[in-house]
Amino acid sequence: MKENEIIENAKKPLEMILGKLGDWYESLIINLPNIAIAIVVLIISYLLSRLVFNLTIKATNNRIKQKSVQRLVARGLAIVVVLMGLFLALGALNLGKTLTGLLSAAGVSGIVIGLALQGTLSNMISGIVLSFRENIQLGNWIESSGFSGEVTDINLNYFVLKEADNNYVVIPNKTILESPFKNYSLTTQMRITIECGVGYGTDLEKAQRIVLDIISTYFNQKDIGRESEFYYTEFGDSSINFICRFWVDGESSLEKLQAKSKAIIEIKKAFDKENINIPFPIRTLEFNDKLSLKASENNKNSISIN
Repeated sequence: MKENEIIENAKKPLEMILGKLGDWYESLIINLPNIAIAIVVLIISYLLSRLVFNLTIKATNNRIKQKSVQRLVARGLAIVVVLMGLFLALGALNLGKTLTGLLSAAGVSGIVIGLALQGTLSNMISGIVLSFRENIQLGNWIESSGFSGEVTDINLNYFVLKEADNNYVVIPNKTILESPFKNYSLTTQMRITIECGVGYGTDLEKAQRIVLDIISTYFNQKDIGRESEFYYTEFGDSSINFICRFWVDGESSLEKLQAKSKAIIEIKKAFDKENINIPFPIRTLEFNDKLSLKASENNKNSISIN
């Protein structure tokens, strides 16, 4: 009797397992078309992701110079295509609850990751935005955040400038995107301003004529299609000050410095030749000797008392 009970008790779990396997088999047979559709959808989404990846690389080749940013954008679009295929495949398998769970988990994970990597993600997004901006490219000479130099790299996290002293400056992409910057390379011409002064005894019209002749000789404004300007600005402490503004072809601050230096040298030569004085501030120092006289008198008195 006991043996029969043991056998019966052992048969029940086995029958339950066999019944469950039978149900799964029937469900598998019923869902075979859906499984096939899901597999086809996944394969198509994978192939489409590869196609999207290659097309994105080709499309951004001329617009984005940084290979790392190109691959990031292409990989992001490819992942979107794969995820869409995965969601369609789950929908074909009637796994709506699983799909909802995946979406919820992805949302929560995205919030957690976003909070943990807020600075990194911000710099990464800024790097992508900078890569697409036409007003800042590799090789441009810019000034931003107190630094000036040639743009040598726009990476996913940072922006690299090569300064005039051949040192590199690494700036976070977010700083460049949110700060004003001056790009010398957006135009092929720049205006140079020279500030100077002449003595009060100088013939002002003659000085003006000399400066403008120097500019027209060494920086031909007609070829550039511009005009130079000369203005006296103020009566200074020891000179009558003026500014002269002219144009040169150039795209970097180095070319600006070279043109300004050349103009200063030639103006100084011309002024020396015409005996035009460029005054400098003069200070008169007055030494009061009263204290030293009093000290000597006191010394004499002390000697006579002794």
